[in-house]
Amino acid sequence: MTKIENEERTTIDIQLVELEAPYHKEYTDSEDDLELYSKIVPMGYSLGAYIGTRLIGVVIAEEIKWNNTVLIWHFQVSEDCRRMHVGKQLMDELVRLAEGNGIRAINLETQNTNVNAIRFYRKCGFEIEGIDLSHYTNDDVVDGEVAIFMKRKIGQTGQEFK
Repeated sequence: MTKIENEERTTIDIQLVELEAPYHKEYTDSEDDLELYSKIVPMGYSLGAYIGTRLIGVVIAEEIKWNNTVLIWHFQVSEDCRRMHVGKQLMDELVRLAEGNGIRAINLETQNTNVNAIRFYRKCGFEIEGIDLSHYTNDDVVDGEVAIFMKRKIGQTGQEFK
């Protein structure tokens, strides 16, 4: 990730590069996250995938009414169930649900370091629509991890304001 800025132009470049060692990050949900999710789940855009009674995949998403979108807060498939199309099925069902409710787009945030997620979301029809070079800390670029915002446009293209 590089940024070049002067008075006439700002250029941000994202380039896939091979790392010397695999990048590994542990994600944990805080108490605040769990409290937020407990408010979002009843909104009707959160889904789970199960094998029997075992939860193997989840998407937690919220309708954002002011811009007629759905925001994915959390998307995860159990490691031992990846590459079994569980994530694709969850995403397809979320898109179907959103389309059925007249939603115009689905948004999400991931990190430039999560190449597998970016590739997966692209396969699901998402495109990179934004970058925040200091979303997590003031040193994101130096630390090598910046926020990537992706969107899949569906349904209507917009609304008129009167």
